Amino acid sequence: MAMFSSTESSGPAPARSGGRENLLSIIAPGMRVVGELHTDGVVKIEGVVEGSIRAKQQVLVAKEGTVEGDIHTKEAVVGGKVIGAIFADQRVEVQTSSVIEGDITTQRIVVHEGGEVNGHVRMANPRTAEKPPVRKPADVPTAFGAPPSATPATSSERATPGHAS
Repeated sequence: MAMFSSTESSGPAPARSGGRENLLSIIAPGMRVVGELHTDGVVKIEGVVEGSIRAKQQVLVAKEGTVEGDIHTKEAVVGGKVIGAIFADQRVEVQTSSVIEGDITTQRIVVHEGGEVNGHVRMANPRTAEKPPVRKPADVPTAFGAPPSATPATSSERATPGHAS
């Protein structure tokens, strides 16, 4: 029996498809990746990634995994720690053991009891969502509804048009 023989098989061959969506990349425990990570398939983080991740299908952050950068994907399942924003076209799952220090933009989200999200959650498709306008302190209304820069109307300004005061 030849160990690397092409005629013998030790079991069923892995399923293959014409596309690249079934690719699985694993960042193993003890491994550290510094820089951007791109894949057409799925990436599972059990070690540390310092940089952004772009995975067309899915990003899985295992309980021991850490990502220090933004995640762009179709679906994200977080069991470890993410320090950065998550942009998922379809879904984000925040598992019990996870901590997310950043904003999340997705269409659907599941947060299990004990999971932490320390940031804003925006329910929209990240590809089509418009960023909310940034409000300046002068634009923020006071308790009475007018911006603090607005001055009260004088008696002449309160008069109806065509009438003198």
